[in-house]
Amino acid sequence: MASIATHLVVVVTMLVAAAVFAESDMLQDVCVADLSNAVKVNGYTCKDSTQITPEDFYFQGLASAAATNTTTGAVVTGANVEKIPGLNTLGLSMSRIDYAPNGLNPPHVHPRASEIVFVLEGQLYVGFVTTAGKLVAKYINKGDVFVFPKGLLHFQKNIAKSAPASVIAAFDSQFPGTQSLVASLFGALPDDVLVKSFQIKPKQVKRIKSRFPPKK
Repeated sequence: MASIATHLVVVVTMLVAAAVFAESDMLQDVCVADLSNAVKVNGYTCKDSTQITPEDFYFQGLASAAATNTTTGAVVTGANVEKIPGLNTLGLSMSRIDYAPNGLNPPHVHPRASEIVFVLEGQLYVGFVTTAGKLVAKYINKGDVFVFPKGLLHFQKNIAKSAPASVIAAFDSQFPGTQSLVASLFGALPDDVLVKSFQIKPKQVKRIKSRFPPKK
């Protein structure tokens, strides 16, 4: 029970800290997202306040570990405005990241949010790269917290070869967005740009691009 209580205190503290740096001042008590409305102006339009329910503010999706049988051995389960409509305009969200042994959450950025992670289980090697090209990285263990500043390239890797790991992450945005480095580069950029940028052969670019089909 003490362990669960400690986890809850840390998670609540993370969310309070995120709320302090929320995206904007609210002009209403709540603005539950109307996910069915096609009109979006820096977020979702508000649902009729007489129609809001407790379910608009509730989500069970982070309670259990997700299956990690992916190519990188890591799975992110988001608890953002698309899953919890009541987060609309509140400037915060969460996610759970589960890692298989030796699993990696590949280098990526959140263009709209800083991130703070709390280790539920395992030991990870995590870090971010500053705009000056400096790697800021550390090994973190169960109960530890680490911060990734807004918009900076970062990653997490489970260093255990036989045990899974998991973290809870909090963001100061209702929808932080995620841009994967490799998928964005090889799924969108022209071959000649990649060849010259990475100083590799065209056939190597094509081989890598075959794993990352372009978005439609």
